[in-house]
Amino acid sequence: MAQLDATVVNVSLPDIATTLQASFSTVQWVVSGYLLALALTLPLNGWLVGRIGAKAVYLWCFGAFVLASGLCALAWSVSSLIIFRLLQGMAGGLMAPMAQMMVARAAGRHLSRVASAIVVPILLAPLLGPVIAGQILSVASWRWIFLLNIPVGLLALVLAAVFLPDERHIERPRPLDLAGLALLAPALAGFLYGIDHAHQMVGLVLLCAALVMFVLYCCLARKKGDRALIDLRLFHAPVFSTSATIMFLINGVSFAGQMLLPVWLIQACGIAPDRTGLIMLPLGLGMMCTYPLVGYLTEHFGIRKFTMCGAFCAGAGTLLLAFLACKGLTMSLLAVALFLRGAGTGAIGIPVMSASYASVTKADIPMATTTLNIVQRIGGPVLSTLCGTFLGWQQSVASIANPLMPVFAKVFIFLFIFHAVLFLMTCRLPQTLPEPELSAR
Repeated sequence: MAQLDATVVNVSLPDIATTLQASFSTVQWVVSGYLLALALTLPLNGWLVGRIGAKAVYLWCFGAFVLASGLCALAWSVSSLIIFRLLQGMAGGLMAPMAQMMVARAAGRHLSRVASAIVVPILLAPLLGPVIAGQILSVASWRWIFLLNIPVGLLALVLAAVFLPDERHIERPRPLDLAGLALLAPALAGFLYGIDHAHQMVGLVLLCAALVMFVLYCCLARKKGDRALIDLRLFHAPVFSTSATIMFLINGVSFAGQMLLPVWLIQACGIAPDRTGLIMLPLGLGMMCTYPLVGYLTEHFGIRKFTMCGAFCAGAGTLLLAFLACKGLTMSLLAVALFLRGAGTGAIGIPVMSASYASVTKADIPMATTTLNIVQRIGGPVLSTLCGTFLGWQQSVASIANPLMPVFAKVFIFLFIFHAVLFLMTCRLPQTLPEPELSAR
């Protein structure tokens, strides 16, 4: 639900702007504010789990998410909607990490096989968001996008309360690193906002301030060791640091592609928004074809070879998008390109997650979960903003006589550069699951 709500609102932004009588630049914060809140609550993960346990954190966050969804549906102004979306994002920011951590604890070294089923709704949700939103908007108002969260959320709360194990006896209480939180939270917020407004002086100032706070936090974390909000010694394990970089890139290229594709199809190809969501379905189909086989294929070919193949396919699909943007849209080739991107990205996440968890001790899994999710969540807005800025710059310098297609071809090639880096990083992964390399205790 948290991942679905990260993209489900995109298609409804024009309708929200009209209903609430707000400018599009203001309404954009309904999305960016949510993503920002998702990132800001992640540093609290390890501390909350150590204090009250993973199950309690999950239940409280799920309840808050459902309540905030109802408030979003009742919003009377754009300001109130943005505030309620921030609350929704703060609750949602802890839900996915809690699920990942509990699955990792239960599955152990069999995480690849188990996660191939568990992670499907989490990773497919951003792809299904535009489709669901388009269908809702064809028969009802944007408020129903949030109202549908309530019955699903209430059912999930009951199931979680009944079936999730209470593992407070194995939790290791951690003091809250207030100094680290005071540095890291505004640094994340300033960095994301600064990237989004890098063309303005306020954005550059916030970027510089964020970098300074990141440096200060690193110095503080090195002194505090495992008492820090994020233990930087986890990155001393080469497998973990490589995995974190790959998670950043895979999230970034996925969200950037999901942002660029609807803009290209609507602006340059003249396709209606409700059809755009349906046209993007091969992305989800590619992922659904990959997920059930991830465990078997990883065990058969090894982590490195399998993820390299996935990165290659995703990059090939992006290059095919650049070709279509330059030569003209062909639906059959577009379906092939989207399928390759979906299947390729779907082949990477689970093996990389398994390798990262296997490289740390079981006691460090909560901290590793927090760290991986922070790095991964930042990848989406960072690469999306970079691609969006590049697109705006290309459109501003393009001649009026030229069509938009070559502009989007350049943007897809720009996105392919990150796919190339992703492929190189997968070459550094181990062939098999590693033994734990360190303990951050």
